[in-house]
Amino acid sequence: MSKKNPGLDFLEDPDALEGKLEEVGDFVQQNRTIVLGVVGVIVALIVGFFGYRYYQSSQDETAQVELFPSVYQFEADSLNKALNGDGKTPGLLAVADNYGSTKAGDLASFYAGVALLKQGKYDAAIERLNEFSSSDLLVQARAYALIGDAYMEKKSYDEAADHYRKAADYKPNKFFTAGYLLKLAVAHEQAKQNDKAIEVYNEIIDKYAQSAEAVSAKKYKSVLEAAVGES
Repeated sequence: MSKKNPGLDFLEDPDALEGKLEEVGDFVQQNRTIVLGVVGVIVALIVGFFGYRYYQSSQDETAQVELFPSVYQFEADSLNKALNGDGKTPGLLAVADNYGSTKAGDLASFYAGVALLKQGKYDAAIERLNEFSSSDLLVQARAYALIGDAYMEKKSYDEAADHYRKAADYKPNKFFTAGYLLKLAVAHEQAKQNDKAIEVYNEIIDKYAQSAEAVSAKKYKSVLEAAVGES
């Protein structure tokens, strides 16, 4: 018997190996139903996984085909046709509802949210944009900011500020983050949270000094501080 691995002596001893195989065979015979059940579950999981992946892929392809005409209508600013279809093709709402688990269906929710926001249907826009989810560098932050815009229109300034902050904190970058922060500061001002607004203006000035928003932040901060000093 191996001193280092006494339990692995069958690797060097053919007779011991044969005995181990016989033990395994006996176990399988005695527990045939359990073993076959476990194997069946594993096979079913594997088949189900690949079957679902194939189904998702085919669904996404179908959704992309149905989404294209609606995006065209959206870009042409025909919002009703974009949302509800033109009688020949489904609109964004139908694609989002029917293919919500696909990337194309998810994107349909985003477009639908933007269209509804443009129509002034703020609650419906918020609902659709909340359904959207993406790991994309830019679009997810944009969705948060649009939800903030909808809340601003509803004069729900705290909720607007929450979503502008989400937008600003989502993968910060020099191209768009300063703009989201400027919206955040304005939301704080509207909510009469002047200290928070000044903090955000300072954040823009310190972190995004080269941005166009930094110029606006300095201006708005100066005006706000003067107003606070007079009050």
